Amino acid sequence: MKTITLNSNNVSAYTFDDAHDLVATTDNITCPHFVIGDLNSTNATIHSGVTPPADWQGGRYTFDGTVWTEVADWVDPKVAQIAELQAQIDALNAA
Repeated sequence: MKTITLNSNNVSAYTFDDAHDLVATTDNITCPHFVIGDLNSTNATIHSGVTPPADWQGGRYTFDGTVWTEVADWVDPKVAQIAELQAQIDALNAA
């Protein structure tokens, strides 16, 4: 596998199969099916031959080139969205 990490904090933002070509330029990173416009060769690193954790999700882990570490304050986006929707439902029920 490959992962793209942010240089500022080593957060793993994306993973790809090793067979996929990723091209980093100073403008962006081109992936097989899309272009990552906010990441580029100056603010991100592409690591090849990695094995991400089985429960990997973008933003959940850091990768320093050797070790994967879960981000301490990471919240599953689904859980956060459910909480937000529940708060809206509660507000509507209270009205």
